[in-house]
Amino acid sequence: MTTRDITIDTFDQTITEGGIVLLDFWAAWCGPCRIFAPVFERASEQHRDIVFGKVDTEDQQELAAAFRITSIPTLMAFRDGVRVFSQPGALPPDALEQLIEGVRGLDMDDVRRQIAAQDESSAT
Repeated sequence: MTTRDITIDTFDQTITEGGIVLLDFWAAWCGPCRIFAPVFERASEQHRDIVFGKVDTEDQQELAAAFRITSIPTLMAFRDGVRVFSQPGALPPDALEQLIEGVRGLDMDDVRRQIAAQDESSAT
């Protein structure tokens, strides 16, 4: 699978499809974004079970603002609709592979328990 262009209209559906979704927040004028783009594209060809999406921060300013993107590229990972990773900066291929394997290995029941516990502690 190659990368998909993600917009504010397609975001929710993409994230809730289930499984793993990696999003690259980028812009055409961004040098590090252009360097990271082929790394992201190659990973999308190697991991066909993962959705790889690109969010053009110039075109999708509302979506970028919703995630408080202040530095690009920013990479986000979602699993089963839950954001499990977010970090600015271009990753080299080996670091992207480590991230993918880490997201694959997550115990999502434990992740949800941690989120629930965090929500409870912030409510008190």
